[in-house]
Amino acid sequence: MKSLGSGEPNVCLLQQHSENFFQYRAKLFDPYSFFCNLLISYLFPMSRKTSLEYINHVIKLEDILLGLLSEALGLKSNHLKATECDKGQMLACHYYPACPQPELTLGTGKHTDPVFLTILLQDQSGGLQVMCDNQWTDVTPIEYGLVVNIGDLLQIVSNDKFVSAIHRVVANKIGPRISVACFFSSVSPKMFGPIKELISEEKPPLYKDFLVADYLTKFFSKPLDKTGLDLFRL
Repeated sequence: MKSLGSGEPNVCLLQQHSENFFQYRAKLFDPYSFFCNLLISYLFPMSRKTSLEYINHVIKLEDILLGLLSEALGLKSNHLKATECDKGQMLACHYYPACPQPELTLGTGKHTDPVFLTILLQDQSGGLQVMCDNQWTDVTPIEYGLVVNIGDLLQIVSNDKFVSAIHRVVANKIGPRISVACFFSSVSPKMFGPIKELISEEKPPLYKDFLVADYLTKFFSKPLDKTGLDLFRL
């Protein structure tokens, strides 16, 4: 994997993924990704103002989504927000070049996100697919629309009431494809696990408690196409 950057932690990096990205053995067609800490000094100067405006709006949307998801679980609207499950935020900008033989490769292989929530902005090129009823379904781009993915950690704390989205990106002769993902997770050192209000004798916990840092360590030590959820399932 090639990486261009200052070598400083959390600074924006340009990364070129190779066939061993996340230990995934299938050949990927070299997408480029910018991973940015959401601190002002770490954003590229030429896009800093626009990025900050976008990030601020996405955070407001995420606040609304957490409230709605809390209510969907039968909890108070501020429940998930109060757990500080969204205090860690990362912006990832993905660039997929046009591929001359898309049938031989993938843009990004099958995976889930090791976070609580992902909010994705994609261009009109298409290529994003989600696993639904054991088959891949295209997520057709909607102009100015956003894609919201449930992540692994939200599946755990909801005790499987919410399901982490299995997704991938197929390669395309038409390109480039550009997408911007904002990942929300926790930087808290506290333990997370199935929400106590969702557990009973009839509905026992399905996962053991965990530290977010431990989950990430195990997630990134496995092949990309394998789930990290089973590593914490009781």
